[in-house]
Amino acid sequence: MSTAEHQQRWEATLMRNYGTPPLALVGGRGCTVTDSDGNEYLDLIAGIAVSSLGHGHPALVKAVSDQVATLAHTSNLFINPPALALAERLVVLVGAPGARVFLANDGAAANEAAIKTVLRAQSPRRKFVAAENSFHGRTLGALALTGKPALREPFAPFGIDVTFVPYGDSDALAAAVDAETAAVFLEPTLGEAGVIQPPAGYLSAARDVCSTAGAALVLDEVQGGIGRTGKWFAHQHEGVVPDVVTVAKGLGGGLPVGACIGVGRFADALVKGDHGSTFGGNPVSCAAALAVIETIETEDLLTHVERLGAAWLQDLSSLGSPLVKGVRGRGLWLALVTADGAAPQVEAAARNRGFLVNATGPTAVRLAPPLVLSETEAKSFTAALPEILDDVARLSA
Repeated sequence: MSTAEHQQRWEATLMRNYGTPPLALVGGRGCTVTDSDGNEYLDLIAGIAVSSLGHGHPALVKAVSDQVATLAHTSNLFINPPALALAERLVVLVGAPGARVFLANDGAAANEAAIKTVLRAQSPRRKFVAAENSFHGRTLGALALTGKPALREPFAPFGIDVTFVPYGDSDALAAAVDAETAAVFLEPTLGEAGVIQPPAGYLSAARDVCSTAGAALVLDEVQGGIGRTGKWFAHQHEGVVPDVVTVAKGLGGGLPVGACIGVGRFADALVKGDHGSTFGGNPVSCAAALAVIETIETEDLLTHVERLGAAWLQDLSSLGSPLVKGVRGRGLWLALVTADGAAPQVEAAARNRGFLVNATGPTAVRLAPPLVLSETEAKSFTAALPEILDDVARLSA
C-alpha cells in the first residue's frame, strides 16, 4: 500500500489533531527507516527522542519478546519483577538514595504524578512557577504548566495557579517564588521550543531559590533524560539535586513508559489511593527500559553521545549558509537555528533527500537521533546539508 493510500485511510478515520503525516513508515533497522513506497531515510528524530537504541536493536527485541512471552500485564494490583527492577535502577541513576518511583505510561502522565506529589508534600501551598515557552505535556495538569499560550489558552481555565517567567532569567525566577509557591517546574533544556539551553548556573540558581523559599524544584527530563545529552539526566551537568524528576521518551526505547521520581520527603508524599495507572509499570515496557539502560551502560553510549555530539555540533557550526544562523544543544540533542520561517522548509527538503529531521517552529530544526548514531551517519547529514539548504533557497527564490 502506497503512502498516498495510507494518507487517505488516515484522513478518513483519525482525528485531525496531527494533520496528515507526510510519510507512512513500515520498517526500520538501526538508524534507518523505510516508508511504504520503499524509500529509506536516516532517522534523526528517533520518534521525538524516543528510539534510544534505534530500530530493531537485538537487546530490545530479546527483552520485549522474552517478557511478552512470559507475562505481558499485571496491573497495579500485583508486583511484577521488571517494574521493581526498573524502579531500583532509576533510583541509582538519579543519584538520590531513598528516592521512590511512580511508573507511568509517558511524559505527561509522569508530570501529572509530579504535580500531585508536590501538592501532597507542600500543602497548603498551591502556587506553581514555570517557564515561558516550556512544554510539559497536553493533559490538563501538564498543559497548565506549559508556557505556550497557543497550546494552553483554548483549554483554560485550569485548576492550577501558575506564574510564567522568562526561561534562563534567574532574577525573574527569584522574584516569582515566594512563601506560597509549592514548586518550580523547569526543563533543563527547552526541548519543544527548539533545544534552548539556559545560561550556565541557571539550574543551580533555581535550586538555591527553591531551597530558600521552601519550594520544590521539579525537573522535567522527559526529553533530555536517559543519555540524550551524554549524562543520564541533563541536570547532572550542573550537579544539582532536584526534589522531583520526571522521565519518559528515551527510557523505553520505543515502548511506552514514564516515571516520576521523588527525592527526600517527596519520596513519601503520596499515600495509598492518591494516584494510580492501569498500565504504569507494565512488565513489557519495563523490560524494554531495563534493556535500554543496560545497553547504554555496556556499549558506553554516554561517552559516545558526548563525543559524537560535540564533534557534530562543531561540524554543523562550520557550514556557512544565510539560512542557518547557528547550531545549539548538547550531545545528540541539537537544533539548527534557521532564518525566520525556513525551518519547516528545511525539514521538507531534508526528507526529500533521505533525512528525517523535525522543525519545532519557524526557526529551529531539531536533531534527536538514536543514541547509537554512528559518526559516518552523522557526517552523511552534514555533507548533505548544503544541498538541502540550496533546495530551500531555490524554492524560496
